[in-house]
Amino acid sequence: MVRSIVSTVSAAFVAATMLAVAPAHADFPEKPITLIVPFAAGGSTETMARVFSEALGRELGQRVIVKTRPGAGGAIGATELSKAPADGYTIMFSTSPVLMWPPLTQDVSYTLDDFTPIAQITVYQQAIVARADAPFDTFEDLIAYAKDNSLNYADQGAITKAYIDYIASQEDISWTGIPTKGGGEAMPFLLGGKVDFTYSGGVHGRYGDKMKVLLALVDGRLMGDPDIPSIKDIYGIAMPSQGVVSGPAGLPEDVVAKLEAGIEVAVKDEEFVKLLTENLSFPVTFVGAAELDADLDETNEGLKKVVETVAR
Repeated sequence: MVRSIVSTVSAAFVAATMLAVAPAHADFPEKPITLIVPFAAGGSTETMARVFSEALGRELGQRVIVKTRPGAGGAIGATELSKAPADGYTIMFSTSPVLMWPPLTQDVSYTLDDFTPIAQITVYQQAIVARADAPFDTFEDLIAYAKDNSLNYADQGAITKAYIDYIASQEDISWTGIPTKGGGEAMPFLLGGKVDFTYSGGVHGRYGDKMKVLLALVDGRLMGDPDIPSIKDIYGIAMPSQGVVSGPAGLPEDVVAKLEAGIEVAVKDEEFVKLLTENLSFPVTFVGAAELDADLDETNEGLKKVVETVAR
């Protein structure tokens, strides 16, 4: 009888121990995941998110639902993410500056520490672009033309405005930013003649010969326009360009690992690769959570220096 009781207790102890060491979220995800896009529909981020979400959903075995939350240069969507439960069911796809620039320059309720980096999936092909029929063909032509003419550009948020106005300050010229809700609105403004040029996060690649690229805003050359000079070549600065998936701070490690593994497979999806490399001229660039975390910390320190000289 005693032996029977001991055996029962021992079995219960072993079972409890096994449960204790089992992953806490082994069945994640058990319901659909919301993927926040902090920019308006029609821009490069939302365009990528629509295809990426389908690929990620297939890999995870649950729907991934895209939810656009545009405004304040991405800060509205990022604020929503920072306040979401840390359970993996609300994540965000955005440019990396969305996590860092608003806390440095705007009155927002979050900092970089309020997010969990999950993966990088691409590098935005950021540029200054104009209509094909614009009276300037190169960046040098744009500067020369601006010295004698009043120009407008599509203002898509604090960071793009800061960099474009920095150029003006370096060249002793002025131009006027016309507020827009992002690339989905800026491109029609440009093609409709409401502005003379605009920042593009890469969506200009969808418009072919209707637009011309004047300047790369990244640290290096553009995948689709390698002969175009970069802002780093001319002014020694560049815009952060990582395309990242993140979650709220405190995501469990096993949830991060499952999302990271799913994303690594999803970025190889044939339709997603085609969209990036053929339609947008973006590279597919997967970086895992640990490396991305370090990259973002380094990028954030660089942005702090830019703020000191550009945004204030």
